Amino acid sequence: MTSDEPTGGTGPGHRSVELTRIGLGRYEIRNARGGTITIGDGSTDDFTPVELLLAALAGCSSVDVDHITSRRAEPESFHVVAEGEKVSTPEDGNHMSDLAVTFRLGFPEGEGGDRARSAFPRSVAQSRDRLCTVSRTVQIGVPVEMTAEDA
Repeated sequence: MTSDEPTGGTGPGHRSVELTRIGLGRYEIRNARGGTITIGDGSTDDFTPVELLLAALAGCSSVDVDHITSRRAEPESFHVVAEGEKVSTPEDGNHMSDLAVTFRLGFPEGEGGDRARSAFPRSVAQSRDRLCTVSRTVQIGVPVEMTAEDA
């Protein structure tokens, strides 16, 4: 699979998912490769859309940091927390504020672990400033177009 195919990868190209209602407040999302997840309104244990936003932030940057640091040494531990505050203001409506992604990685002793530890802060900065499509999109504030069509 080339990176510009519509099914994913890290390169440029069109991406899409489709959502289908499976019940009141529950939805199935399918990607072009056939993967599915269910989301909900918070009344079940399904992830909510806001939790998926946090998961996307953590996941996108984790892929970057993992690929960069693992070239030097396999991590002994890899834990990431993405969090923020859901707020509502008259001027901006509902939105998230104070978004933060915290990485806690442990590397083995030795030369490889030392190289991974050295690359770790730089890899987080590279993800934040250039690599992670999700956090970059949130940071630059891309407009979202929504349309309504009859089925």
